[in-house]
Amino acid sequence: MTPYKVGIVGFGWVAGAHMESFCKMEQFEVTAVMSSRNLDPGEIRKQYGADVKIYHDYREFLRDPEIDIVDICTPQFLHPEQAIAASDAGKSIIIEKPIALTYEDSLKMLERIRKNNTKTSICFEVRFISSAKAIKSIISQGLIGDVYYGEADYYHGIGPWYANQRWEVKKKNGGSSLLRAGCHALDILVYLVEQEVEEVFTYANTSTNKVYEPYDYPLNTVTLLKFKNNVIGKVSSCTDCMQPYVFNMNILGSEGSIKNDQFHSKKIEGLNGWSKMDVDLIDSGDVSNHPYVEQFAHFAESLDKGVEASNNLESAFETHRIIFAADKSAETGKPVQLKDFPK
Repeated sequence: MTPYKVGIVGFGWVAGAHMESFCKMEQFEVTAVMSSRNLDPGEIRKQYGADVKIYHDYREFLRDPEIDIVDICTPQFLHPEQAIAASDAGKSIIIEKPIALTYEDSLKMLERIRKNNTKTSICFEVRFISSAKAIKSIISQGLIGDVYYGEADYYHGIGPWYANQRWEVKKKNGGSSLLRAGCHALDILVYLVEQEVEEVFTYANTSTNKVYEPYDYPLNTVTLLKFKNNVIGKVSSCTDCMQPYVFNMNILGSEGSIKNDQFHSKKIEGLNGWSKMDVDLIDSGDVSNHPYVEQFAHFAESLDKGVEASNNLESAFETHRIIFAADKSAETGKPVQLKDFPK
């Protein structure tokens, strides 16, 4: 098979994890890197085994006829302009989360992607970890009955010890706790519940620890979600906690429940307590442990078939408009309806 040629935009921590994943896969070949830094192709070859051209001009990078897929790993405030330009250049696109900092920019991206019929894959990679796949399967088979409540929690202390915090400390670049980090929790809850959100309400505050004083927006948020068909949910996004990383997924149904790697069902005879599943959990914020290989393999298969990936921009936009509604609720102290953020 002929691999898809990938050009990576930005070459920081996340891009390194993407590169490692691509280099493990026969479906892809990384041929170019666009960076503001003076990278050494020899060092990249030594570390990853990839022969790449280095670009410093994005327009020149997009003119490279060898590049099939543009992988955008830059800070989020650069995503809209870069994604729209890549779409106009006829490239397929991978975009790290979040896709943008505002609803308006997200909508512009979606409209251009639709117009150009661009194939996309957004890095909501939690969908591809085995525990999430198992939960999705249990729900779809009806083993816990009708889902009526779900919650997901993202607890990850993200402070100045991470390099990207030099620009994420300000709202104009970071957005919100939920947008820049807890979006994984909100996305997986919406993905698992498979119901449209009608209304959200968010509470927000910040730890008194002095290390978080430079931030000009709340770092701890709790969002309540009202779905259609009388389903409710809750998402926590705490990026100022002083504890090890925790990511929870809990789903309650009329005939049973699921919590992370455990489930119970009244539809299965003989179960007395929780049954433990042999699955991988989301137990690290280190991107080198994220299931990018599984996400990218799904994208390659989708491109082969000429169909949309399940985590395309259309799907990710739904998650983002819920986040923008939640952030508006945190600012106003009032419930916000999703109809205020039309698709």
